[in-house]
Amino acid sequence: MKLQGRPSPGIRAQLMLFLASICLLLLGMYWFLSTQLLEPLYNQRIEAQLAGQADQIVDLIAKSQDEGIVISSWNFGVLVVDSTFRTRLYENLSANTQLTNFCVDISDSTLRSIITIENLYPCLLHNSTLSARSDSGFSWDKSTVIEMRRACRANGSWMQVLNTSGGSSQVVVGRMSRDGAYSVLVSTSLVHVAEAGQVLSDMLPMAAVLVFAFALAAAWLFSQWFTRPLRDMSAAARQMARGNYAVRVDANRRDELGALAEDFNQMAKEVQRSAQMQRDLLANVSHDLRTPLTLIKGYAETVRDITGDDKAHRDEQLNIIVDEADRLTALVSSVMELSKVTSGADKCEPVRFDMGQLCDEVSERYDAVCAQNGWTLKLEIPDQPLEVYADPAMIERALHNLLGNAMHHIGPDGVFILRAEPCGEGVRVEVEDHGPGIAAEDLPYIFERYYRSRSDAGKAGTGLGLSITKAIFQQHGFRFGVQSTPGQGSVFWFTMKAPPPEE
Repeated sequence: MKLQGRPSPGIRAQLMLFLASICLLLLGMYWFLSTQLLEPLYNQRIEAQLAGQADQIVDLIAKSQDEGIVISSWNFGVLVVDSTFRTRLYENLSANTQLTNFCVDISDSTLRSIITIENLYPCLLHNSTLSARSDSGFSWDKSTVIEMRRACRANGSWMQVLNTSGGSSQVVVGRMSRDGAYSVLVSTSLVHVAEAGQVLSDMLPMAAVLVFAFALAAAWLFSQWFTRPLRDMSAAARQMARGNYAVRVDANRRDELGALAEDFNQMAKEVQRSAQMQRDLLANVSHDLRTPLTLIKGYAETVRDITGDDKAHRDEQLNIIVDEADRLTALVSSVMELSKVTSGADKCEPVRFDMGQLCDEVSERYDAVCAQNGWTLKLEIPDQPLEVYADPAMIERALHNLLGNAMHHIGPDGVFILRAEPCGEGVRVEVEDHGPGIAAEDLPYIFERYYRSRSDAGKAGTGLGLSITKAIFQQHGFRFGVQSTPGQGSVFWFTMKAPPPEE
């Protein structure tokens, strides 16, 4: 028993829910990045740029010293800085495209400034507004910057963030020259990233509402477009349930839904074909059953009412009843066999076997009927094995159908032939008779169920043998056909596949 749970939302609702969830997730990620990670990541980038600039200045000092340049000296209390070094320093700073507003402070071992470059206002190193200290104002050697120089000398590599009561922030990176004679401080201001993040946070609710509304509208339109083929197939399936097997859906898309539509159309085509086959089968069977049943009933009533005491007439009529009952039994058996083969109830189970041996075994079963009627069945097979890959039971059934058909159309010479020989595909099998042949207009329909050519009118048989044979060959994927010349006979043939190579 299948338990009924709560109905799940439709595909459109699921798509809209999924897209809306993705939108909310992206908005949440944007909020987290703008409010939580923006300021730390920005500060790290600025610190890396300052550290790179300080390292370049240290390298410039070392290079100048290697060339014998005296960077700075004190002459009677007056500081003298080499002009070549100063020029190189300006050129180095001018070439830096990453930092635009910065402050550079180079001091010697006495903690006094030898070069100071101000490209930042206000610079908290030399124009201190950190607190209401007595040395506030502008100076190259304020106590604040002297403390930073001393810290740089003590640590070698140093970094600090300066904050003022007014909310300004400035980061300072310090490096020592390789000989320890000079300390280098590089500083720049930190843009008010926190305020920018707050502005983004304030704008986020309004932006979220707009983006979410847009996402819902886009999701609705997308789900409308995406589920349209499914709705069409659902409507087509309902029409098929009402008996309209000719319904088809649009399969122009080149994606999975297009493939599904093609599969649906193929299924509808097969269902329509099966329904037509069923109607044809019922019509043909009912027609074929009506004649023997009418005869059986008529002769049974005659035996009962008229010829019950006349043994000769009674036996004759009872024989007719038996013959018609046999015909009815054969017809029902053929219909059931055709139904099993065409529906797939009888599965094809291919194996390796010798087709020549099978032909020999089948031909032996016709010895008695041939001797009784004065016919001859010629078996033409080579001495070599004819290995094939097929279902031997089904192939034997097909051979009996073809040989039975040949006997029904046997020629005046009483000869029909079973032939097997190697070919490019594997093995070619032929059943030949020397009967009246088949007219050209009848050849395309000779394997159809219940089809009888004009020359077969009134002959015994169910009319299903060749249809069963055709279904067997189609299950195996064999090529088959018939060649016939009116007045000379017919050759029914099929080619069997060679077995696959053994692993």
